[in-house]
Amino acid sequence: MFWVKLGGEGKMLDTQQMRFFKTNGYLILRGAMDSTLCQRVRDFMWQALPADVSLRREDPSSFIGPFFEQDESSDERHLRSGYRWLNRYLGVNADVISLIYSESICAMAQQLMGGNLRQAVVNGMPMGSHGTAWPGGPTDPALGNDGARGVYCTLPYGNKARGPDGCHTDGHPFQLGVVGLIDDCPEDGGAFKVWPGSHTRLYPTFALRYDQPRIPYYPHLPEFKGIAHSDAYLVELERVIDEIEPVECHGQAGDIVFWHHRLAHAAGQNYSDQIRQAVLADFWTEDLDYLRTKSVAADMWDDWSEALQRA
Repeated sequence: MFWVKLGGEGKMLDTQQMRFFKTNGYLILRGAMDSTLCQRVRDFMWQALPADVSLRREDPSSFIGPFFEQDESSDERHLRSGYRWLNRYLGVNADVISLIYSESICAMAQQLMGGNLRQAVVNGMPMGSHGTAWPGGPTDPALGNDGARGVYCTLPYGNKARGPDGCHTDGHPFQLGVVGLIDDCPEDGGAFKVWPGSHTRLYPTFALRYDQPRIPYYPHLPEFKGIAHSDAYLVELERVIDEIEPVECHGQAGDIVFWHHRLAHAAGQNYSDQIRQAVLADFWTEDLDYLRTKSVAADMWDDWSEALQRA
């Protein structure tokens, strides 16, 4: 694991950090987000919870999941189900956008990506607005998203049996992901988990450079829909799981992790006594629509900054 402590506004990545990102597909940055905004976003998360829900901020014993059936919500923009609590409405909140798309974070993202970054829209369309998101519905949950993905929380697992780690890659087109902890997250506390180096192994197994082919949804043919993975991808993903030791990106409020769009990753299993709270977002450049048409056979770093290509 490689991480850097940021010394203040305007801190930029050096060659060693860019080289680490290029090789491993992720980079942890400590203290990258404003602590006051982290606190404010935590407050927003609790304020959005209905008053009659059993989960209580002042009662840590109520944090243990899963959600009671009467407390669940199927609204993909404020989902509460099992051990997952996702508020995608907050993805277009002004403070959330200021937090995860701050000037310093955007500057470092641009160091890696080059080009001109797409701008998030305050009070725009949140993720999950176009119909039901996966796994039940016909549409991509990222369709039309104007901001960050939202604030994603994982309740403590309590007595739930520990299962094997699985991982996946994301299907919607973007170039660089970011996960920011808005509260402290201890080891084994459900932090974002990555499989270092998997991006270079999985990239050539995709048919498209940034997208993934999807089986359309038809009401009279409902059984098969969603992402269509190639056989080569499925075989290589199993090898990644078997051969690579994952890294759990735990840390303190304000820490972030950048990750490559083809990196295998997962939400960690939370065996702590606190809720894992993080904001998730994507970066992409204004020319991504053109870049999507390029062949997978081209060098996977051709679209990134010259500095990263040289690293």
